[in-house]
Amino acid sequence: MYLVLYTDMDIEHQEQAYMKYLIDDLEEYAQSDYYPFHMPGHKRKSLSFPNPYEIDITEIDGFDNLHHATGVIKEAEVRGAVLYHSKRCFFLVNGSTCGLLAAISAVTRRGDKVLVARNCHKAVYHALYMNELQAEYLYPSITKNGIQGQITVEQVQESLYENPDAVAVILTSPTYEGIVSDVAKIAEVCHEHGIPLIVDEAHGAHFGFGGGFPENAVKLGADAVIMSLHKTLPSFTQTALLHLASDLIDAKRVERYLSIYETSSPSYIFMAGMDSCIRLIAEHGQQLFADYRKRLTAFYEKTADLKYLHVMQNEDLSIEEAFDWDDSKLVIFAERAGMTGDELHQILLKKYHLQMEMVSGYYVLGMTSLMDEDEGLERLAGALHEIDAKVAEDVSNGNKILNNPTSDEKYHSFIEKIYQKYPREMQIYQAEELPYKEVTLEEAVGNMSADTIYLYPPGIPMIVPGEIITKRLADNIEECLSLGLQIEGGSDVQEKILKIVYF
Repeated sequence: MYLVLYTDMDIEHQEQAYMKYLIDDLEEYAQSDYYPFHMPGHKRKSLSFPNPYEIDITEIDGFDNLHHATGVIKEAEVRGAVLYHSKRCFFLVNGSTCGLLAAISAVTRRGDKVLVARNCHKAVYHALYMNELQAEYLYPSITKNGIQGQITVEQVQESLYENPDAVAVILTSPTYEGIVSDVAKIAEVCHEHGIPLIVDEAHGAHFGFGGGFPENAVKLGADAVIMSLHKTLPSFTQTALLHLASDLIDAKRVERYLSIYETSSPSYIFMAGMDSCIRLIAEHGQQLFADYRKRLTAFYEKTADLKYLHVMQNEDLSIEEAFDWDDSKLVIFAERAGMTGDELHQILLKKYHLQMEMVSGYYVLGMTSLMDEDEGLERLAGALHEIDAKVAEDVSNGNKILNNPTSDEKYHSFIEKIYQKYPREMQIYQAEELPYKEVTLEEAVGNMSADTIYLYPPGIPMIVPGEIITKRLADNIEECLSLGLQIEGGSDVQEKILKIVYF
């Protein structure tokens, strides 16, 4: 028998906690005028779908089993493969994360070496740890606008010659900001070496259907492609697809690892949502994407004349910086307006009720989808013009002094500073298994990290276990915190507490 004692404060906190439920907040938000420039891609618009409680079942007779699909679920996955032109399509109800874990596990054996784009999502790093993989990193360059650029064909080719024992290459394309690498040529290089290319295309489920967007990685020759339907298409949060496009990856091993990483109680609501999304694109995609392009074009035209704020355009990126770019991502730079990304974000949120997807040091990112409406994009364009005009007024009145907005200097140096290459003493899995202790940020300098530290979103590591914490990293963490950015890790990085390897 256990005796649990509650203080008056505990009871008070419990009473406060139960005053309002999550569903209440969600319903209130749904009825508000806040416009979502964030995922999921359905943008809170109702599609033709039954009451979820009426179709929430388990693996009863006649409704197949996701982990051994032979019936209605198998048929739905085949429709996904046909839509994206893959050899095999797996439904994922645990998001792209479980697809990345399964694909990487399927192509590797414990101790293998892989080439990994350093700007991959944290899920890739979890796979490195769990499979005790040796990672050789491919570092993207920083564009003149201060975002992470592409991984080049030359980088991959050179690294494969230097690491002939590598068994796979893992890339993210597109990135959070929409940067696309030359997947077709990178795939060719990988295949020349007899190894598969895994592409995290979580943000590119809308690729390949017209509307002026890039081609999807499946059709470009990647061997495994993981895409989040919910990010850019009208599907429920947590829904994704894993495509196999060649025989370089054993489908049976993929199935085995999906049975490990994916829940054994998959949601039929999620699976039905994915099937409905696939059907919508197959039947109406051409018109939907044509309309989507018109809305995006109008937005970019309306915001091209901003003087201080700047909405990134195709012409901002050279072919050396990006093979292609997904302009469904609205990257809005604020530094020349004398603002941080968080300051711009707060103005858009509090004054204009526009909720953006991501905040970085000196820019914000808005996600669009084919479910956006003219009203939302017009509201954002109008808000940016009003903010821009207020900056101009403040400058004219002498209330704000800015750097020359026409300067050609590289003014967005934040990302370049944040994502650095740090000395590595051992692999992630080696450092993760060693004793550790938590210390202050100042005390951590000069020690080996026992933790993955990353900005979230986008979930790209600043440092991983086994790398040395330098004064530069400590300064970068301080700067991120001062800019109001969210830093995560195994310890309370927000409170400047880090985990270090401690022998």
